[in-house]
Amino acid sequence: MRQISSMLQGLARSMSLGKERKGDEEEQGTVLRTSGTLWGEGSETFAAVCSRRGEKGTNQDCSIVWEGFGCQDDSIFCGIFDGHGQWGHYVAKAVRDSLPSSLLCRWQEAVALASLIDGEKMLCDRQFDLWRQSYLAAAAAVDEELRRSRRLDAFNSGCTGLSIVKRGDMMVVANVGDSRAVLGTTSDDGGVAAVQLTVDFKPNLPQEEARIRQCKGRVHSLGDEPDVHRVWLPDRDAPGLAMSRAFGDFCVKDYGVISAPEVTQRRVTARDRFVILATDGVWDVLSNEEAVRIVAATPDREKAAKRLVECAVRAWRRGRRGIAVDDCSAICLFLHAPAS
Repeated sequence: MRQISSMLQGLARSMSLGKERKGDEEEQGTVLRTSGTLWGEGSETFAAVCSRRGEKGTNQDCSIVWEGFGCQDDSIFCGIFDGHGQWGHYVAKAVRDSLPSSLLCRWQEAVALASLIDGEKMLCDRQFDLWRQSYLAAAAAVDEELRRSRRLDAFNSGCTGLSIVKRGDMMVVANVGDSRAVLGTTSDDGGVAAVQLTVDFKPNLPQEEARIRQCKGRVHSLGDEPDVHRVWLPDRDAPGLAMSRAFGDFCVKDYGVISAPEVTQRRVTARDRFVILATDGVWDVLSNEEAVRIVAATPDREKAAKRLVECAVRAWRRGRRGIAVDDCSAICLFLHAPAS
């Protein structure tokens, strides 16, 4: 079985690399790595992306939208990554570039193995389990790549990782860190309601704090930031990480910080309109309901993410005077074609 697994993994990896090379030769016509828009071919999806540098230096946010993920016309991968620390922008880009292909490789391997063992009928029933296993394996592999890297120092730097795979009416969401995914769906009164799809993994969440303390890490806030709980080493006031899950940050990986994503699923219905994936720079100043209303009220879908980010930047300057504006990034993934 181990030989079969190795063979399938090699095949899957070669397929994903072949896909990437083809995309490179064609200027990656189905991959969007910067601000802009991407219209889905063969599907009803549409994605708008925007990232705005804050006032703290280099923009440490980055994102990717991959239409036709896994060579499937009705499949799309969206990911947003928020770096922190001196080399956080490099860590975020490394995770962005590695995670999708690593996930695809492990998904293809898992499907091939499940088909051999369980047959096609059981495979359909196990779709989410396979995605969850693939996500966990991919995240662990990407984090290990960072740990072994000789060209990138991720000891005191890291990044969050929030992504969605949508295939048909199935949506799988995986979250590492404190970026957030929020669904905009039609309410009973015909308006738009916000449904939070992910948990912000802050160190003071009971299950997160318990794990960190069990590993001898410390969790507490500083006097000038009583609402911001951070992770500290047992014997030093460092690094002060404001999240309980992250890629990189190996200085606290032995003290309860993990890179394992929480993976969930949702069936997309006709009432579901769009999903917002945004970094904490957006959510620190806008509520779920405000963000959903902004996107829903933007008549031009191509400008939805840009308008959301602009509203977040204005909220920073209006409500947090004297505090440097954070990087703000968002992906707006529309789930259906606009009504004609």
